[in-house]
Amino acid sequence: MGVSGAGKTTVGKLLAAQLPCAFADADDYHSPANVQKMSAGIPLTDADRAPWLEALRRLIACWIAGGETAVLACSALKEKYREHLNLGGEVCFVYLKVSPAALRDRLRRRRGHFMTEAMLDSQIADLEEPAHAIIVDGDPLPAVIVTEILARVRAGSI
Repeated sequence: MGVSGAGKTTVGKLLAAQLPCAFADADDYHSPANVQKMSAGIPLTDADRAPWLEALRRLIACWIAGGETAVLACSALKEKYREHLNLGGEVCFVYLKVSPAALRDRLRRRRGHFMTEAMLDSQIADLEEPAHAIIVDGDPLPAVIVTEILARVRAGSI
């Protein structure tokens, strides 16, 4: 979890490959209307996010019901979003913490994604840093981040 540009998708795909398990990107579950709003630089409201969060909750529930391990790259910016996604404590959140300056630099270089640098301030404003998560520095190379996440998950250090 984390704001746009934190590396959620890149790190998530590498983590899923290491485990090995399924991977999903929450961006793929946004409605066309939400993508259009974000592409236009309009921040989403909680009402906009509600159907998206419900779709993600159902996805997580399916994984849990099937006894599957999976990685979901998702902003999960607010505590109430994380509470909605945390089904019976089966979910482990990993927060990729990156400085605003590094995020801006990454988003300036990003191509082909609806989330642009213009939306970063609204995401930072919405972010409620998690109290119950594995918090990792999102600045190192993705492989280094994945190694740290795996070590901390295996050690049970949340």
